[in-house]
Amino acid sequence: MEIDKIKKSMQDIAKTFGALVEEKLGERSELEAQVRRMAKQVEMVVSEALWSRGSDRAVIKFKKLENFKGDLPEYETAYAAGMDARACLEESVTLEPGERALVPTGLSVEIPRGFEMQVRPRSGLAIKKGISLVNSPGTIDSDYRGEIKIIVINHGQQSFTMEDQDRIAQFVVCPVIQAEIVEVTDLEESERGTGGFGSTGI
Repeated sequence: MEIDKIKKSMQDIAKTFGALVEEKLGERSELEAQVRRMAKQVEMVVSEALWSRGSDRAVIKFKKLENFKGDLPEYETAYAAGMDARACLEESVTLEPGERALVPTGLSVEIPRGFEMQVRPRSGLAIKKGISLVNSPGTIDSDYRGEIKIIVINHGQQSFTMEDQDRIAQFVVCPVIQAEIVEVTDLEESERGTGGFGSTGI
């Protein structure tokens, strides 16, 4: 059951119970407030259960390659969208301003059909060091089995050195919808039309 339906059900229960209390005891306001608080608590419990249920989550299978060291990617907080990706280096790599490098992770991955794994910059490195990814976000398709390598670029004004096991990016698992491709001779008109490249202002 979707969480919105659960919320609606709990709200209906609170209203029904409140009306019953008013009819029988004539003390609707306080008791209904208590029921609403109870409904909110139930909603939070159900929401947490839906979030953490294992059967509906995408299962990501990482394979450690021969050059892998350290720990598998993991979520740092309970509700984090991204898991940290670490550099797997034999020796440090220094990027001068404007330089880029292909950084190995020592991992390959199996992603379930209907999902992709995006590779995104880490906000801390971006704001503090100007470090980002050339193809941001990068996409790892569900049928790719090669080593995950990350294209890191230095947009900063100073050199930046990466060491083995540095957290250089993050992986975010996202659903994928493949479109049906149809060739047509005419497109439906829209209010915007062909306006683009700043046509609505800067």
